[in-house]
Amino acid sequence: MKKSIILLALTSIMAVSCNLESLITLVPESQITPESYFKTAEDLQLFSNSFYNNLLDKEPFAKESDVFVKMNPSDLIRGGNDRTVPATGGGWGRGTGAWGDLRKMNTLLGNIHNCEDKDAVREYTALVKFWRAYFYANMIMKFGDVPWIDHELGSADEDLYFARDTRETVLQNMIKDIDEAIENLPGKAAAPQTAYRINKYTAMFVKAQFCLFEGTFRKYHSSPAPFENSYKAADGSTHDYQYYLDLAAKAAKQLMDSGAYKLFSTGKPNSDYLTLFNSDNANTDEIILAVNYDRDLKIKHDCGRDITNQTAARYGMTKKLVDQYLMKDGSRFTDKPGWNVMPFAEEVADRDPRLAQTIRTPGYSWKSPGKSNDGPEFSYCQTGYQTIKYIPSYDTKPFSTDNCFNDMPVFRYAEALLDYAEAKAELGELTQGDLDISVNLIRARVGMPGLDMAAANANPDPYLMSAETGYPNVSGSNKGVILEIRRERAIELFQEGYGRYFDLMRWKAGYCLNQPFYGMYIPGPGEYSFGDDSKYTFYVGSTSASGTKFKIFDPATGDETATDEIFYLVDPNTGKLATSGVRDALHSISHSFDESKHYFYPIPENDLQLNEALEQNPNW
Repeated sequence: MKKSIILLALTSIMAVSCNLESLITLVPESQITPESYFKTAEDLQLFSNSFYNNLLDKEPFAKESDVFVKMNPSDLIRGGNDRTVPATGGGWGRGTGAWGDLRKMNTLLGNIHNCEDKDAVREYTALVKFWRAYFYANMIMKFGDVPWIDHELGSADEDLYFARDTRETVLQNMIKDIDEAIENLPGKAAAPQTAYRINKYTAMFVKAQFCLFEGTFRKYHSSPAPFENSYKAADGSTHDYQYYLDLAAKAAKQLMDSGAYKLFSTGKPNSDYLTLFNSDNANTDEIILAVNYDRDLKIKHDCGRDITNQTAARYGMTKKLVDQYLMKDGSRFTDKPGWNVMPFAEEVADRDPRLAQTIRTPGYSWKSPGKSNDGPEFSYCQTGYQTIKYIPSYDTKPFSTDNCFNDMPVFRYAEALLDYAEAKAELGELTQGDLDISVNLIRARVGMPGLDMAAANANPDPYLMSAETGYPNVSGSNKGVILEIRRERAIELFQEGYGRYFDLMRWKAGYCLNQPFYGMYIPGPGEYSFGDDSKYTFYVGSTSASGTKFKIFDPATGDETATDEIFYLVDPNTGKLATSGVRDALHSISHSFDESKHYFYPIPENDLQLNEALEQNPNW
């Protein structure tokens, strides 16, 4: 049985005032107070454990983007008039919300001197400063400029009505915090607990991650945003994008050189990638931090139901990402004649092995291993490309509500390698040697040829440059290799990390959310095999007695009355409705990214009313 992290919320501490004289006179001696608590290493650990539960993303598998969509997309993806200013919440929060966690961090730091164990004081001070840097990294990604608060607040404290500090001010304080965490946190603990506790290498990873975000954000968002002087500290000092990219590369390289982690591999390129996510226990070679799920302790998640249950979200990968997977020999799929109108079985043949370890393809066996041939279930998946990442074996019934117990990776070493390569490429300092110790190690795990920097820059991929499917704002001598690193990131980190959505935000590529959300190509009415034991029949305006029934929209008659699953197909060349073509996954749902405001979340109305010093983000 895995040892569980017990999360303790000491709410009584959070209710007390910072006025110690008042505590002495008003709080009964039997009640926990800052003076009677924070005495031992155990006190510090129990108080800080709640940060793991409150701040870590426990559902990376449910993060929508331009390459992963569900039947009823969130307002974040719909954009347009569907995305509005909330009254409360929205990632901001007060009290027990986001800022409540920061208050707890500062409470611990303000009282940690009560502990007589100096080693514990050093370690937990570093731990809380890790969490504070991590908290602010997430707030900057969402809101841009935010208030920097580094001390304990009481209910009468004027600082409760804080104004925003510039992102440069916040970033410089974050770097001080994370550097202290790197210096004073312990190293890698003994297995298996190493995957569930923060260590100095976790801090290196997070520094690389948020510095890469800031460096690329400043490179692609060249003008200060959201407010004037956002890129300047209060004293007028500032740093350019190269400064942050250099810090990102150095932090990632420090982690790489430590030897603490490596890519998981058993020499099985056709299964190792999938095994990493579907195993019950986090692999401690590669996974730097994971959320601990445990069958015996009934700590569980709902990924399986989201993906394999008809009444759930019906998530699916989009064709845009499927088309990005290279051929097994390293050549580009989108260079093949007729690539955009290939039937499914032909489309997925001889591709990068990670494709067949990420979505259901012919030969995938789930219900009866070695016997069944379980192709995509169209009524469970909005695009036809049904994912298998994080999905445990069928006999564990992952399709039931909250019935998955495999650990959920939060940070893993492969992302650090990609962060390193991207930072060096965006700096203009990348070498072939850098690729060989980063991206090409990731490719080697699945038996893919390495990335050749000179070849990539000499012949950038038109698909990845296209306004319809790629990133038209990438330029410069490293254009080709930057696009290839983005390809690698989209494929390797699919359904992971802080999410592709925030990659798009830092690259100023919100326009990708305006690109079509297409699914699988269907050649037209008829019966087709998708690798499963039963064939699907597609028909126009009528029912069929054989197979699972689906309907293709008939533009001639406009017949949409059948009760069976309705597919809207469009010609991939014209985008118009057709009786053969790619599935238009969001045909009846508009989606629109507004470049003038959607790079930042709005601050909730109630918080603006409570704190007049706050300003709303532009154009909200």
